[in-house]
Amino acid sequence: MRRVLFLADKHFRPLPRPGRSQRKPFPDWVDYKPNSIWIYDTTHFTRAGMAVLIIQDLVSRKWITEVVSVEETSTQVEVGFTDALDAEGLLEAIERRQDGLVDIAADDEPRPILLAVSDNGPQMTSGSTREFMALCAIAQHFGRPATPTDQAWIESFNGHLKAEFPHLLAIEDPATLRAELAVTREFWNSVRLHAGIGYVTPNDEHEGRGGPWYDRGEGLRRWTTQGKVPLQSSGRAKKLR
Repeated sequence: MRRVLFLADKHFRPLPRPGRSQRKPFPDWVDYKPNSIWIYDTTHFTRAGMAVLIIQDLVSRKWITEVVSVEETSTQVEVGFTDALDAEGLLEAIERRQDGLVDIAADDEPRPILLAVSDNGPQMTSGSTREFMALCAIAQHFGRPATPTDQAWIESFNGHLKAEFPHLLAIEDPATLRAELAVTREFWNSVRLHAGIGYVTPNDEHEGRGGPWYDRGEGLRRWTTQGKVPLQSSGRAKKLR
């Protein structure tokens, strides 16, 4: 085709490449403290033939819950968030919101209970998931298509999970995988020290025992709104892992 165009003195000009898009910042109403921003994703364990949806607190890095299933639909998202909301004691706040018993401050609309961050997977963007999130007063925030760095926190988590606990990849029985993931979650939250939160455990950070919130919260705010590296409470600049 190019030869024919050349002989006809026609020149093929490819379409210009689209410019680099900017990552959408988190909403202004978000509080950079535990149980304000959750991030979730689905990772695969092929030996067991299972897809595992994992929900993590973005600020404290606490691994809240997981759903092990052969399917990847809005049902798994709803089950996972229901379990996570129950585990974190947020169902009562949602019930008050549904009953209209909340005190609306300055805004015309009540603030969401929390922000759920994810990629653009079909189970995250489906109408059923949107309806469920709206019912629970959870706002959704999606990364750019084909840009996993917008969900760097959970992508890094998935990588560490499989690299540090390789025995999970060899499990073939789904029931065994569920049991081992529960044990691993307890170790991850209460024993393993995390560089991204100042070398404390997620449980310590989640429950306010990990040091001053201000430094890490402000650093996270700068990173998510301006693309800058956050300042840790020690004063040294480190990337969120």
